[in-house]
Amino acid sequence: MNDLLSKVLEAYGGLDRWNGFSELAVKSATGGPFWPSKGIPENHGWGNVTIKTAQEWTSIAPYDAPNHRMTFTPTRVAIEDYDHQLVEELRDPRASFAGYGPATYWDMMHRAYFNGYALWTYLATPFLLAMPGVRTQEIAPWYEDGEVWRVLNVVLPETLASHSAEQNFYFGPDYLLRRQDYHLELSGNAQVAHYVSDYVEAQGLRFPTRRHAYARGADGQPDRNRLLVWIRFDDFRLR
Repeated sequence: MNDLLSKVLEAYGGLDRWNGFSELAVKSATGGPFWPSKGIPENHGWGNVTIKTAQEWTSIAPYDAPNHRMTFTPTRVAIEDYDHQLVEELRDPRASFAGYGPATYWDMMHRAYFNGYALWTYLATPFLLAMPGVRTQEIAPWYEDGEVWRVLNVVLPETLASHSAEQNFYFGPDYLLRRQDYHLELSGNAQVAHYVSDYVEAQGLRFPTRRHAYARGADGQPDRNRLLVWIRFDDFRLR
């Protein structure tokens, strides 16, 4: 483990503390023009999100209907009712996006897959960077908002679903994440600069409560006039 990642994990409360919990539950709300571009109406209401800490697994309830729950893993997405009756499932979900571009509409199961891996990634950061198979390397620093941000280039293994295998994570002088860059493989490789802020502490661990994703230019600068997605998190509970 490199020196920067060690300091980051400590700033967030420590890897041992994170590994002492099996699940994280939060309330989440989202919006932004990205959703209508996929044929999905914006929904600003709060939902209940649960992730597992030791593996990529996400559950969201309610989902699509008041009595439905979505469960995500990288190889399968399923929607069930509250009596555990299967409503719909999608196996090998990544492959189902083949040929999809920025203007391609998504159905309910495509949206479920995207929500599942994205929320797990956001909520498990930075601890997922210490998981087996994840490669990290510190690269040149970045200057923004009057600060020097240290940058980790990250390559995720094929077993972890995310926006893209290679991403950059920017950490401020306090070793908390400021920004995350990736490209949306599921949407024509759109370049994204994703900002996080407004940290809270829950049971000895720190989490950002606000996220804003913007289109990113070839020079690495965000286009603040092109907001894609915003996310709010609240009521963090670890168990």
